[in-house]
Amino acid sequence: MDSAPRVATVGVYGFSAESFLRCLRDADVRLLLDVRQRRGVRGPEYAWANARRLQELLASAGVAYAHHPELAPTTELRRVQYAEDDRRGVGKGSRQVLAEEYVARYTAEILDHADLVPLVDALPAEGVGALLCVERDPEACHRSLIAQRLADRHHVAVEHLRPRA
Repeated sequence: MDSAPRVATVGVYGFSAESFLRCLRDADVRLLLDVRQRRGVRGPEYAWANARRLQELLASAGVAYAHHPELAPTTELRRVQYAEDDRRGVGKGSRQVLAEEYVARYTAEILDHADLVPLVDALPAEGVGALLCVERDPEACHRSLIAQRLADRHHVAVEHLRPRA
């Protein structure tokens, strides 16, 4: 049996509250690590993912919750990504890749300064911890950069959770 800590990544887009919980349960997620700066999502279909409601939903399912704002991109960094999205004509929620400048700056400004050891130490001994942000696809979100750093430097096994088609 592999004893490496395990982390998943998961977004909000594409899920309902019910399908989100089902996905977490199927992946044996025991701890949700919210890496959003603003813990809200616009629109009534994603109201369940706003901080208070999400925490209540997780508590009812027996999933622990922790917020890690130190891993969230700054407003300025998000603007860098939004400018690239505009240049590419990509709408909110449909981004498929991160801008090179965003990746470089997020890594230098946030990730290189983050102490990930407490996060690794907090991962459940049984089950999985999951990094949460909003984008559907991990390639379009900073959570994939965190996950890759955890894999590369802390030997954490990573899987990416997505809504079913």
